[in-house]
Amino acid sequence: MSKSKVLSLTTLAEAADSYRREGRTIGLCHGTFDLLHVGHIRHFQQAAEMVDVLLVTVTGDAYVNKGPDRPVFTEQLRAEHIAALGCVESVAVNQAMTGVNVLELIKPDIYIKGEEYRDEKGDVTGNIRPEEEAVERHGGELHFTGGVTFSSSQLLNCHFNTLPEEVSLFLRKLKAKLSPDDVVAALDSLKDLRVLVVGESIIDEYHYAEGQGKPGKNSIMAVRYREQERFAGGAIAVANHIAAFAGRVTLASALGEYDRHEEFIRSKLQQNIDADFYTLHGGPTLRKRRYVQESDEKLFEVYYSSDTSFGGDEEARFCRWLEAHAGAFDLVVVPDYGNGLISSSMVEKLTNHAGLLAVNTQINSANRGYHFITRYSRADFVALNEPELRMAFHDRHSDLELLARKAIQQLSASHLAVTRGSEGLLFIDQGGKALNIPALSTKVLDRIGAGDAFLSLASICIARGVKPEVSAFIGAAAAALDVQIVCNREPVSKASLAKYLTTLLK
Repeated sequence: MSKSKVLSLTTLAEAADSYRREGRTIGLCHGTFDLLHVGHIRHFQQAAEMVDVLLVTVTGDAYVNKGPDRPVFTEQLRAEHIAALGCVESVAVNQAMTGVNVLELIKPDIYIKGEEYRDEKGDVTGNIRPEEEAVERHGGELHFTGGVTFSSSQLLNCHFNTLPEEVSLFLRKLKAKLSPDDVVAALDSLKDLRVLVVGESIIDEYHYAEGQGKPGKNSIMAVRYREQERFAGGAIAVANHIAAFAGRVTLASALGEYDRHEEFIRSKLQQNIDADFYTLHGGPTLRKRRYVQESDEKLFEVYYSSDTSFGGDEEARFCRWLEAHAGAFDLVVVPDYGNGLISSSMVEKLTNHAGLLAVNTQINSANRGYHFITRYSRADFVALNEPELRMAFHDRHSDLELLARKAIQQLSASHLAVTRGSEGLLFIDQGGKALNIPALSTKVLDRIGAGDAFLSLASICIARGVKPEVSAFIGAAAAALDVQIVCNREPVSKASLAKYLTTLLK
């Protein structure tokens, strides 16, 4: 019987019109409802008492904004569980991030939310205000139910083993000294930061293909082209991540003398980013084309670039600008990809004039063996992956913590992070205190860009004075969200990160 009460959204809207013509008052509840519990049941029962007909919509799986491992229960199961309740007339799944579209379709007389949404400050997603406006546009009202509040996330975290054991143990210890409100406050504190991002602009291309097997006459793999997608990567992606949290971001970068892609790049920048692009003479804007199978496995990549390094009048102009302006920012973030833009002269200007300096020196196929963090005489925050650290100090086997402490002293850094993929990350402060954070996501869609997300969020938190372990945790959560995003299709948003952090800490 419960299945017959699960309707399409269109059919639910038609049913609502029918009830309205009959003169019956319509109520609507909307949410994720990942684990149906007594709090939800009381919520629905109270809501049903306010109206003649109670309808419920649940957020579709693709739009549940609670992190990589949620929802635990599929949209169909969640809808069927709610439909089994006698106080609920019908249920539909909503394939959207908020309930605004549902409210426009259903036009309920009363939209009912739980007590926890009464205070808008507690709504980390920021959805309540636009939903309230949507219901009021059609003459409806927003009401709240009362009573004891339960948390699906807390129940799932505590009793359903949804997280790996090492993550659960880490979070139990962290919860003893950090609350969901604390991390939301930390994210809110970033909104006035002025940040400069200096680094290379990169166009990432994904050419999606399906394997056709081996040709008859060659020992190569043949693929059938399907479609392609372009992303604004490199320093652009870092600037976009930071712009979602900080007040104002300046991006200082360079584009090629030809094949600049400037219009595309500017179209991808967040509104609060001021971009100043210099010119790399003799070459194009760096473009990386990757061929990707349906399974998201990358087959190979092609670089469209020049071997010429940044120099001449443009480099001198860039250096003068850094000397004059780098010290005016709360933070300077340098994602140094080692493809020729950031010269030794620019490094000198950055280390001498930036107030607070955060740096990553990435090793890639174009610079392996030539590009190390040791080219910087100082950096306040350093973020590297383990191979980048070991190659920089020519040390393959030493204990990682000992090597990280050696690096932090040599670079006069106050904080150093070593990201380790599925093994999490190591975070060390200047006093030598080490924090190990396990990988927060067991599901990985695309690893490209995860290091940039970590650098972006951890560095701005450190710049704002957020406690080191909290800064590292927030950065790790941002990376966990980023591996669910294909390449640099979109930046990590404040709403998604706040929701994920609060979910983990419940």
